[in-house]
Amino acid sequence: MFTGIDEVDWASLRHAYGSAKDVPGLLRGLASADAAEREVALDGMYGSVHHQGNVYDSTLACVPFLFALASRTEVQDRGAIVELLVSIGAESAGPRARAAVRAGAGAFVPLADDPCPAVRRAAAGALVRFLDEPDRVLALLRRRMAVERDEQVLLALTEALGLFVRCRPARAAAAVDLLAAQSGPPHAPGARLAALGQLGLGAPERLPADLVPTAVRLLRERSERRTAGADRVDADTLVGRIRRLRPSDEEGSCLLRTLHRALDDRVADRIALLVGQLSSPDAMDRCNAVWMSAGLFRGWRADFSAPVSLIGRQLGREQDQLRDAAVSVLAELFGLAAPAADELHALVTVRPDLWVHTWERGRPSLGGPLKALARSGDPRAVPALSQLLARPVVPGGLGFEIVHLGPAAVPLAPALRHRLGQVDPDSPEAAESAAPLLAALTALRDPAAVPEVLRLLRGAPEGLGAREALVGQAVRALDALGASARAAAPVLRGLLDTRHAALAAGALWSAEGDADAVLPVLLRELTHGRGRSARTAAEQLGRLGTGARDALPALRRLAGSDRVWERTAAAQALWRIDGDPEPVLPVFRTAWSENPYTRGAIAECLAGMGPAGAPLHDLVTAELAGARRHMARPGGYGSHDIAQDERLLANCRRALASR
Repeated sequence: MFTGIDEVDWASLRHAYGSAKDVPGLLRGLASADAAEREVALDGMYGSVHHQGNVYDSTLACVPFLFALASRTEVQDRGAIVELLVSIGAESAGPRARAAVRAGAGAFVPLADDPCPAVRRAAAGALVRFLDEPDRVLALLRRRMAVERDEQVLLALTEALGLFVRCRPARAAAAVDLLAAQSGPPHAPGARLAALGQLGLGAPERLPADLVPTAVRLLRERSERRTAGADRVDADTLVGRIRRLRPSDEEGSCLLRTLHRALDDRVADRIALLVGQLSSPDAMDRCNAVWMSAGLFRGWRADFSAPVSLIGRQLGREQDQLRDAAVSVLAELFGLAAPAADELHALVTVRPDLWVHTWERGRPSLGGPLKALARSGDPRAVPALSQLLARPVVPGGLGFEIVHLGPAAVPLAPALRHRLGQVDPDSPEAAESAAPLLAALTALRDPAAVPEVLRLLRGAPEGLGAREALVGQAVRALDALGASARAAAPVLRGLLDTRHAALAAGALWSAEGDADAVLPVLLRELTHGRGRSARTAAEQLGRLGTGARDALPALRRLAGSDRVWERTAAAQALWRIDGDPEPVLPVFRTAWSENPYTRGAIAECLAGMGPAGAPLHDLVTAELAGARRHMARPGGYGSHDIAQDERLLANCRRALASR
């Protein structure tokens, strides 16, 4: 197995953490008779030699030895070694790595018939990826499927067939026929689901017309078989409780994830599939469905009230894993979680222990059920939030969630002011502590908050790193308070020569309405400001309306900037000051296509332009017709993306209604 290993100059090779002189020890550890040693060695291979999918010269040097290890039946855990080889040779790893694994790909052929199921499972996909003999590969897969009895290996063979269809479209017909045959009786439910998923990815025209009801029926049949074959344990034992609370099965999750991926933009079918999953009598199937729903909600637009309502019903279940999964997904939905609001409120009422989540380190945070209820805008969250504000330690970020309650949160204003009064401006954590409280008071536009905001603004010492963030937060709060913050005018004037000049000028305008006092400052920042200052200045100038006409030449120049956000802000200001759509609409059209993140601001402006924005209504109409969320990215994640997209859609509807 290790012939020639000592002849390699490992010390001159590199891995993620420097010299690869420790690699021979890792390779030998993979062959150890001790399970713990093998696990440590495999972890070391992924942690340094193949760190985060990267390939180094030491990785390539390992490939022959890994093949030797995989081929020796006395070596245990060889399936993991084959998986490591596949990962090293994956197309994303680069041509040298792929070539190194392809050079030894013939070794995967006998492994397809290996006595160890884990080896056969890993070898199935390896054959398709690396053996450059498609007819031979297809023959091997067909023969293996005819004799294979291990269900997990059958699933791997099915995935390999699907990969063959996608990688070898010119030779895919026979593989598609195999998948179509496996998708029907007498094959087991799991195997049929796997075949349907692979057909959807590679040959969707071969899917049955009744795909969704078929998939739901197969899912339930699979669950019944799994339950029937499970060992029954006394429900009152610890083991019984653990079994009831265990998470969803990964195999089922993978099967349904593949099917959802295959359905892609067939959102109605995916919703129907989710509804079927969420109505299953099996808790694991429902838990898989809850997690599956997150990607659908995040990436697509539709009426999700039916699956959201069913997710809400999982909150009353006894399974902690299922409840926690449902809470996690609902907390991402903001207003779209409204169909589950009654269940969220019920959970908040009966489980006050879930109001706060305590971490091993760091400040406690707002618990998921209460966070989801507040984000949905439901005023029933207010009493619990009021109790939390009265506690000695307030969960971090609580104020940010209060923002979503709108006017319903007005009763919380006195407590928010009190907590803001406890923030020490001398503390390095002042900005972090004050930010959520200031956000809530800003949203509530509470005039009684002015003295506390001014205290923070005056009190943060010069030179403290947190001061810059704290000043910006306080100025924004004063800006929102408008004329109520007139007493802050002297302090705001003192900031007109700082990096916060544009923000301070805007707040001063809100407090006093004196354009002459702030226009020179904003013009200076517009033409000479650094970083984000020009964009901020443009945004503030737009608020001055016709009083900022002297800024029009500079704004027209900024509208030609190579920075899309500066162009967009300048165009918005031009419209609000001059009311001429001609120089504005071309900027909006270009920015809309160039950067989807600008669409929210542009749609809001178009909604206020009325008929003048009609030349861009084609963009708005197309956006409303689009099924994909404007910020959705494959594999992307962002809990606020749903809320921002829903605001965009609302502004698009307003824009069309205003024509």
